[in-house]
Amino acid sequence: MTASTATRTFKIDGSHTSIGFSIRHLMISKVRGSFAAVSGTIELPETGVIPVSVKAEIEAGSIDTREAQRDAHLKSPDFFEVEKYPKLRFESTKIEATGDKTFRMTGDLEIRGTKRSVSFDAEASDRGADPFGGGERVAYEAKTKIKRSDFGLTWNSALEAGGVAVGDDVEITLDLEAVG
Repeated sequence: MTASTATRTFKIDGSHTSIGFSIRHLMISKVRGSFAAVSGTIELPETGVIPVSVKAEIEAGSIDTREAQRDAHLKSPDFFEVEKYPKLRFESTKIEATGDKTFRMTGDLEIRGTKRSVSFDAEASDRGADPFGGGERVAYEAKTKIKRSDFGLTWNSALEAGGVAVGDDVEITLDLEAVG
């Protein structure tokens, strides 16, 4: 008997998805932010919650750190340069189950025209009926850490007391919900 290889496409529900990040500020605290506009697809086997593949796009201009002046700077050529690079993209290249609902997802992350391989540690919820129009829903939590300098995001400002204004390590947290 052979296992079924049939898959089903789920669309990321942007209104029920959160893409968050945090980064060191002034070497002492963390600034948190998010991206409001995300879309993409998750290919799932007919049963189970571990994805076969994931593709996502984030509107770089939807960044929100709760500080308009900082957001404008992040959209500028010093950082995301949203006029030239309006989207951040991710496409999985390998997904390995680490448990019944946990997995390691590796893929290509593209920021500002630079593509690097990154891995997320992820956990799935159960699949459930979609009460808003049929189909099913599934949700995931995933985390990773990247170096912003690996993606050409190198702007910084030296501090008088030593150190820099913006750290290099960026923690990324995903809370995705998808419907299929």
